[in-house]
Amino acid sequence: MKTDMFSSLKVIHGAARSTALSVAASMVIAAAFAAPVSTFAATPATTTAKTSKHAKAAKKPVAATADKVSGKKAVNGAAAKTVAAADDDAPRASVKRKRVTYTSNGRHHSVVRRVAYEPRPPTVGQAFGLHETPDALMLRSSVAYVIDQNSGESLFDKNSRAVVPIASITKLMTSMVVLDSKEPMTDQIEVTDEDRDYEKNTGSRLSVGSVLSREDMLHIALMASENRAAAALSRYFPGGRPAFLAAMNAKAKQLGMTDTHFENPTGLTSQNVSSARDLVKMVNAAYQYPLIRKFSTDHSYEVYTGKRSLAYNSTNALVRNPTWDIGLQKTGFINEAGECLVMQATIHGRPMIIVLLDSSGKYSRFADATRLRTWLDNGGDQSRITSADAGGPGT
Repeated sequence: MKTDMFSSLKVIHGAARSTALSVAASMVIAAAFAAPVSTFAATPATTTAKTSKHAKAAKKPVAATADKVSGKKAVNGAAAKTVAAADDDAPRASVKRKRVTYTSNGRHHSVVRRVAYEPRPPTVGQAFGLHETPDALMLRSSVAYVIDQNSGESLFDKNSRAVVPIASITKLMTSMVVLDSKEPMTDQIEVTDEDRDYEKNTGSRLSVGSVLSREDMLHIALMASENRAAAALSRYFPGGRPAFLAAMNAKAKQLGMTDTHFENPTGLTSQNVSSARDLVKMVNAAYQYPLIRKFSTDHSYEVYTGKRSLAYNSTNALVRNPTWDIGLQKTGFINEAGECLVMQATIHGRPMIIVLLDSSGKYSRFADATRLRTWLDNGGDQSRITSADAGGPGT
């Protein structure tokens, strides 16, 4: 009899539990659909935290399979597939879908809910209406400038005088100042708290305490746009970072870059500004340094930090494209600057310098470069539309 009573109670308990779960799940679903959209909108801090969390997960270093002492073997094969250090790791706005799972009556159900993120703020170029300037190729970049490197002839001009933030294009000047100092490339440089990004709060794969040679720091700063590497290089300059920044601006003045100003060595500030015409001068000057040409166009590289090995890849997919003959390149991104790209490339045996600034869309700068090359392949005979501010002082 006790057994029968126990079985009955067990059945009643199971039914009650199932009913309770069903009611609770229904209330959760009703609340989710009734809540306003703003309830699910992530704050910028939340977005940054989530982005950083996922970025760290995606950027776990590959275990060293080679001799850790040298730490300078270029990676290939599986290592080449590792994620490159993010260029100017300012968070990019996006909309993601989140799958919510609940249980009702013993069955699993799932609902896909859209989670809203803060939209990316307008770039400086967008704020000044530079994206409204028409051009024959319908480029996504608000600033585009192409010249013949030998003759200086302008082949394509769109807002070339506009003064806008240049993000990590800055690192070309950083590299020239480092090499001009003639400090030993074998010197060991340690990353400290002073090298962290306190303006954009971006992350880095180089943890505080990492130690690399000056040569390795320069390599990953140019190829993978490693921000802490560039920051550390500036601290080890004779006179420290203030002297380094003074040298950057002095070098710009020496090159005749009258629209240019630098406030930090990484580009993680909107106060590092220039124009496409000035950047042509900087690219041409940087091209005279063999190490800058070599490091900026390398596909991948592995370093040993004293703690672990890190495999880096280039931030520019075009360097791995065999149809391109690129002699020097640098990418850049922060929210205020948009997607940026400068290159020295040989097209039909003719050396060119290409500058693309404030491009909208993660891959649009590379697509714009391809459009320009196709246009040049066809003789560049389409009617050109030059910059709207060609006769003015710039923006």
